[in-house]
Amino acid sequence: MNHLLTTIARTFVAAATLCAAAATAHAQGVSGDVAAGQAKAAMCVGCHGIPGYQNSFPEIHKVPMISGQSAQYIVSSLKAYQKGERKHPSMRGIAGSLSEQDMADLGAFYASHATTTAPETPKAASAKVAALIEKGACISCHGANFSKPIDPSYPKIGGQHADYLFVALKSYTVEGNNLVGRSNGIMAGIAKQYSPAEMREIAKYISSVEGELKIVPQSRFK
Repeated sequence: MNHLLTTIARTFVAAATLCAAAATAHAQGVSGDVAAGQAKAAMCVGCHGIPGYQNSFPEIHKVPMISGQSAQYIVSSLKAYQKGERKHPSMRGIAGSLSEQDMADLGAFYASHATTTAPETPKAASAKVAALIEKGACISCHGANFSKPIDPSYPKIGGQHADYLFVALKSYTVEGNNLVGRSNGIMAGIAKQYSPAEMREIAKYISSVEGELKIVPQSRFK
């Protein structure tokens, strides 16, 4: 049964890669500017630029580190909020005010913070967690070290906050809620294989590997 689920997950991944490649090609017509993105990031640093800052919706968790993500992922996630595919109210409100140029500039700004390279091989997971990761074919999208996704519109997740990773995974299983959840058929199919306890174990391990993400606070938040 586990082999069948893994095969299905890999099929989803292949289909998703084709779609993402097409979306990336479309987005290449807009070039981001780092300086412009820095000026526009004032709306972002109040959450993403404060070390240890926590969000209380839909449950308490640290806001994700986005400095060091790829520009394409930043754009992809903002567009998902704008379209309502991601339903966090605050992020939807912010994304709804952005143009494609704004998103590209913000993507360029946060991608410019990438100053480290994650090890090619992450620290070993326990046998139980390794089996859970294999079941979801996680490295097929996010890379063997969880910092080299096969498409730049997919996120780097290595070293990301564990509580955020858990909330994000769980959000893909939510249906019929106007305020909570993420509409992504591939991730929904994968996340629904896991119990909450298993999601927490996966999140805890991935957060513990050395990654490329960080928080870059502006001076007033240091």
